[in-house]
Amino acid sequence: MRLRLPEERPTEPPTGYKIAHPVLSQDGTRAGFTGVSLGGALPYAVLDEARCVYGLRHRAPHRRCDCGFHCVHDRAEAEALLCTGEHRAAVLLEVAVLGAYIRFERGFRYARQRVRTMTVGACACGASAAALADAGWGRPGWRVLQASCAGCVRGRTSLSLAAFARLAGEGLRVRAASGAEAPPADLGVSELVAEAALLQARLDWFQSRLARLENGGPKR
Repeated sequence: MRLRLPEERPTEPPTGYKIAHPVLSQDGTRAGFTGVSLGGALPYAVLDEARCVYGLRHRAPHRRCDCGFHCVHDRAEAEALLCTGEHRAAVLLEVAVLGAYIRFERGFRYARQRVRTMTVGACACGASAAALADAGWGRPGWRVLQASCAGCVRGRTSLSLAAFARLAGEGLRVRAASGAEAPPADLGVSELVAEAALLQARLDWFQSRLARLENGGPKR
C-alpha cells in the first residue's frame, strides 16, 4: 500500500517569495536568475521548468529528492534572508507556483514558476539603485548582476532596471527599493574651488585660535 499525499486543486496559482541573483548571458541577449543555494548552478528564466540539480531523469519535484524550485509563503521571511552577509546583493522575487507542487509548513517545492516581480535593493553605497551592474562573479556563460546607483556603475557592464525587465520578458515587473538619494555627480570646477576655499578659511580660523591658546590666551 503506497502512501498518497493529499492533492490540492487551487483556482489560481499560489504565490510565493524567494531570493536570487539576477544574471545576464555572456552575449548580452538573455536575462534571468540564479539561486542562492542548491539551485545556484542552474540559471533560470522568468517562466521556466525545474530540473533535477543532480542530473537524475525524474520529473521535479520528486518525493525522494530535494529537486525543484523552492519558495516560502511569507514575504517577510524571504526579506529576512537578505540580511545575511552572503545574500546582501540578492534580489527579492515574487513568484507564481505552477504545475505540481509539494506544500511544506514554510513554503513550496514545485515544478514550474513564473517570476512576477523583482525588487532590487539599494546600491552598496546606500543610494537607490538605478541599474544592475556586473558583480564581478558569475556562472559559466552568465554574469551575475547587482544593484548599483548611477555614480557607482562606472565602466562595468550594466543594464537599467527597465532594460533588464525587457530582456527577461514574460511581463516581469522590476522595482527599486527605497534608498538614500545619490550624491550630485555634476559639480563643476567653480563649485569645487568654492568648497576648498571655505574649508581653508575654516582651517585658518582654527589655527589662529589654537595659536592664541598656546600663547596663554588674549592679553589684558
